[in-house]
Amino acid sequence: MMKNTVTTIQQQKENGEKISMLTCYDYSMAKLMDEAGINMLLVGDSLGNVVLGYEDTISVTMEDMIHHTVAVARGAKNALVVADMPFMSYQTSVYDAVVNAGRLMKEGRAQMVKLEGGASVCPQIKAIVDASIPVCAHLGLTPQSINAFGGFKVQGRDEAAAKKLLEDAKMVEAAGASAIVMECVPAQLAQLVTKNVHIPTIGIGAGAGCDGQVLVYQDMLGMFSDFTPKFVRRFANVGEVMKEAFREYKTAIANGSFPAEEHIYKIDESIIKKLY
Repeated sequence: MMKNTVTTIQQQKENGEKISMLTCYDYSMAKLMDEAGINMLLVGDSLGNVVLGYEDTISVTMEDMIHHTVAVARGAKNALVVADMPFMSYQTSVYDAVVNAGRLMKEGRAQMVKLEGGASVCPQIKAIVDASIPVCAHLGLTPQSINAFGGFKVQGRDEAAAKKLLEDAKMVEAAGASAIVMECVPAQLAQLVTKNVHIPTIGIGAGAGCDGQVLVYQDMLGMFSDFTPKFVRRFANVGEVMKEAFREYKTAIANGSFPAEEHIYKIDESIIKKLY
């Protein structure tokens, strides 16, 4: 398998080869995804929802992100590891943005950082890229702005919003972004954006016209049932398989069938007799 880099994903776009991306938050899952050949692993601030149990991503800290990113980086040999910059780690100033992006690379061993927003974060994108850190932009439904949006809603549906999204895409590219994630964007608009930028676009609820796709792995495996967005396809019902295994484990303990003879260690009976 070939190592995925900013250059190889750019080549995939140019060659018309689709890019695969999944969220990932720990070492053992990173190894499995890496061995399956997934191109990019996103240590998303979605870990706030699916790992830490928050209602949103707002509460996720830099320490949370570093902790999970370095675990994923240890398991990913070939996949490109992308780390989300959490809420208020880059909005406050260009200086903070560069310092925090640097921490995700240096302490988290990420190979790219992702931040939400268009024109408003272009100065941050430019400064981070100038520090030799690759950036993935995130347009459309940006979960950190959930309070401003008033909920999870499809973005870019009217003319002004659609025009702004297209302009934002061109601006983040000009600022130096190496890729763009588009979330909850009408398929035709996402396709238009993809044709109008030279960098790869990764869709989540943005149709098949993007250069690649990303899903939260717990959603596509049926492991997270609090909320399932419309754009999720369940590729396996792993959650049910796990629950069944947990139930069987409980039953086996209760009826004494576990641990069985093959699961135990032995000592010479004469030694045991000396202990009485």
